[in-house]
Amino acid sequence: MSKFSSFNFSGHKALIRVDFNVPLDKDYNITDDTRMTATIPTIKKILADGGSVILMSHLGRPKEGPTDKYSLKHLVKHLYELLNAGHTNPTFGDGSTRVFFADNCIGDQAVLTASMLKPGEVLLLENLRFYKEEEKGDEAFAEKLSKLGDVYVNDAFGTAHRAHASTAVIAKFFPAEKRMFGMLMEAEVLSAEKVLHGAEKPFTAIIGGAKVSDKILIIENLLQRATDIIIGGGMAYTFLKARGGKIGSSLCEDDRLQTALDILEQAKQKNVSIHLPEDSVIADKFAADANTDVRPSDAIPDGWMGLDIGPKATGIFNEVIGKSKTILWNGPMGVFEMEKFQAGTKAIAESVAASTANGAFSLVGGGDSVAAVNKFNLASKVSYVSTGGGAMLEYFEGKILPGIKAVAG
Repeated sequence: MSKFSSFNFSGHKALIRVDFNVPLDKDYNITDDTRMTATIPTIKKILADGGSVILMSHLGRPKEGPTDKYSLKHLVKHLYELLNAGHTNPTFGDGSTRVFFADNCIGDQAVLTASMLKPGEVLLLENLRFYKEEEKGDEAFAEKLSKLGDVYVNDAFGTAHRAHASTAVIAKFFPAEKRMFGMLMEAEVLSAEKVLHGAEKPFTAIIGGAKVSDKILIIENLLQRATDIIIGGGMAYTFLKARGGKIGSSLCEDDRLQTALDILEQAKQKNVSIHLPEDSVIADKFAADANTDVRPSDAIPDGWMGLDIGPKATGIFNEVIGKSKTILWNGPMGVFEMEKFQAGTKAIAESVAASTANGAFSLVGGGDSVAAVNKFNLASKVSYVSTGGGAMLEYFEGKILPGIKAVAG
């Protein structure tokens, strides 16, 4: 049993670092609440034990201090609804969970409300990043935050790679037995560890996205572990050009051509199969209404660009995925936000889901691939969907994440 599961929070005030950095539209409506819903089980376990909860998070990247645009007050109503999903028209006093908001994370209101919080109640603090001290990892700021609760729970995998006050510094102000990971963080680390250190072979890593430079470290680390690496998205064209292919005006990092060749050579030496798309859906401009065609990925005419993997590539990739026992997917195969260029990414998502149904363990992580499985309603058909984009990337690069080290030691 995990430390969190076995801890009795009765009478305790749990200070939880969550990742409520959710996208909002111009009217401050939440457009994707995945990160909020993911941490609800942690909050509910503490409340069910008879504890109270103080939530701290950031939202966006405010540069000018407090601004309405980045205020967490916009999340209070939805948080209340998530915590009281079983109640119809919940009102105070009917057994529903009360949610309070402090308009400052370390001010008098926060201190007073936290001190008066009763078991079963929740306090959401204002955006941590309204203070520059948060991102600087300021110790005095972390200590002020720590005084609001008597148990520290880190449930924010999405910020675990940041050495910030609320993620990496605050833990030192709590004794070892009173600092722990929440259920989301535990599940994230468990899933990542399973892929990194306990992967059943064949192990296929599907790496997409625009730039090779963003994924060099993860590919190099996976070369030690994977049996197959599928490369799609814009970054594939850097590899194709490096091999002498004609890629038209497709995305390419010319300063990374040698890097691509080095990776291909390393893979050959380690007996890892790297799969590049044999054909591509090409377009005469980067637009939803572009003219399209299908051509070999290394014979794209001048003025045309590859914006998705083609049917032949899809078939080959599906075959590799179908034989896999472990699958890691980070990054889309094309510009799936445009209907004309989403077939490749959708097919890969369906293939990963089918392989999972046949017993493979699949981990999907990184903003765009998560958005893709959500778009195609396949999130429930894979083994685990990670909430941490940058954090997951750094974890798979083999880096030690400050937010994990602070709690686990």
